Amino acid sequence: MPKAYWVSAYRSVSNTDKLAAYAKLAGPAITAAGGRFLARGEPAKVYEAGLMQRTVLIEFDSVAQAIAAHDSPGYKAALDALGDGADREIRIVEGV
Repeated sequence: MPKAYWVSAYRSVSNTDKLAAYAKLAGPAITAAGGRFLARGEPAKVYEAGLMQRTVLIEFDSVAQAIAAHDSPGYKAALDALGDGADREIRIVEGV
């Protein structure tokens, strides 16, 4: 079974306090669900139409595990804390 990768790409952060509250809850919820943080922070370099904004890469053992982490009560609490504090997108991608 291929691994899965959760990619969060931030377009903007409008409230750093909300982002901090989200991070405090999201990290433990994701790792408890089997996620392993591989990279997080601002890009070293961007190309094409890339934005110099926060990016997070998390590895899971499967797509199902990544989806379950996102849909978990612990992560839902993190999303509630974030609210409208950031504009971003999350993609779950199957590894090759």
